[in-house]
Amino acid sequence: MTPTISIIIPCLNEEKTIRILLDAVLAQTYPTENMEVIIADGLSEDNTRVEISAFKEENPELDVKVLDSPERIIPTGLNLAINATRGEIIIRLDAHSAPNIDYVEQCVNALNANLGDNVGGVWDIRPGAEGWVAASIAAAAAHPLGVGDAAYRHATQAQIVDTVPFGAFRRELVEKIGLFDETLLANEDYEFNARIRQSNGKIWLDPAIQSIYFARPTFARLAKQYFNYGYWKWKMLRRYPETLKWRQFLPPVFLLSLFFGLLLGNFFPLFSFLLILELLIYFSILFFAALKKKMLGLPIAIVIMHISWGSGLIWSAFKRVV
Repeated sequence: MTPTISIIIPCLNEEKTIRILLDAVLAQTYPTENMEVIIADGLSEDNTRVEISAFKEENPELDVKVLDSPERIIPTGLNLAINATRGEIIIRLDAHSAPNIDYVEQCVNALNANLGDNVGGVWDIRPGAEGWVAASIAAAAAHPLGVGDAAYRHATQAQIVDTVPFGAFRRELVEKIGLFDETLLANEDYEFNARIRQSNGKIWLDPAIQSIYFARPTFARLAKQYFNYGYWKWKMLRRYPETLKWRQFLPPVFLLSLFFGLLLGNFFPLFSFLLILELLIYFSILFFAALKKKMLGLPIAIVIMHISWGSGLIWSAFKRVV
């Protein structure tokens, strides 16, 4: 039998990409009559709802529902959508993504094969706008120097992992471990997957499951995104300290080394020398990465990611202590 699928999408002011996403869902190899789409919209102030309405009118064969999510919080929107679903399998997507044509079919196959309790794939990260800034941000978001060893950014082999960004899972999983944590304004996927692992469940990533992800279009929005990631990561790490990875540990340590290097360098010349040496090594690595990619804006995006993520985590920890 063909399982029924509920695709849940949190959304806020995504007029440029929501139609791309809905067109990609409609084009799936999975039977359209066995799918529904639940969009939890945070009362978008642009033309997002106009785009959704136009799509629904042109494509009545795909069941699309829109729910109001006035809190404008991603996990709250996800939970609203989950509570409105009727499918046996729930697939989470973002409004600035576009799944490959066989995305749903591949997710269902992996779940039917019992490869994981939550399954997902890799991102093909694309620029969120025209120009060198957006291109640099997209390249940084897929580069190991920017995101470390995050498997869903560049994995080439199927494997058990700690997390997947767009999960597909059976309804019974939510009944077992609960809904998304609404006290986290970011890192809700990682926290959800941490509870799956705590319940002896498995997270399965397969590179055959692919989706396009549109990165942030400006440096300012990138900085805000990664500051929020770091800020809420600290709050999640307080509950799950064992989930800390080396790639998450390095940015705040780097920032603290700069701070104490500047501070102690006023009194001990050795620390000024070590600070200069550290910065030379850091920017040399970024420079050679830019040359290899032939993208001079790449180091700027990576520096913004590191500083924003690290400062967000440090600020969150500082507020907790104070």
